[in-house]
Amino acid sequence: MDRSKLTPKWVIRSAEIQDLPLILSFIQELASYEKLSDQVTASEEQLRETLFSTGATAHVLIADYGETPAGFAVYFFNYSTFRAQPGLYLEDLYVRPALRGKGIGRALLVEVARLAVQHNCGRLEFAVLDWNEPAIGFYQELGATALDGWTLFRLTDAALAKVAATS
Repeated sequence: MDRSKLTPKWVIRSAEIQDLPLILSFIQELASYEKLSDQVTASEEQLRETLFSTGATAHVLIADYGETPAGFAVYFFNYSTFRAQPGLYLEDLYVRPALRGKGIGRALLVEVARLAVQHNCGRLEFAVLDWNEPAIGFYQELGATALDGWTLFRLTDAALAKVAATS
């Protein structure tokens, strides 16, 4: 039996501080794919603080395909009052276009799901742009369902500062 056909050619690992340039590159590539490059303000310094300091607020998994960085998943923990359990939010899942279709995205999502189960999370949530049919199909194939009746809201920059300054 040819074991090379059974053994994945990718490895999923936790990001390390030396991956900062790679993480920023993945963020920029994802933003470009999503036509949101103008919204990227992240820097390596900010990523160092938010991902690798003692007060880290998010975590990153890296997928390597052989020796080639293939993609990443960024996630953080939240909380469900209705379930009285932690939850896990998948902020980003990205695989470089040339390496799609090799099971790497699925492997990243499986690892994130395993982390959610290990941490007794009641749910794993994520958002998908409504035009991103390949991603929607991918998640539906895995059993994910869209949340009808919910609208995502966001306060940023000046609007966030204004609300925070309200007395």
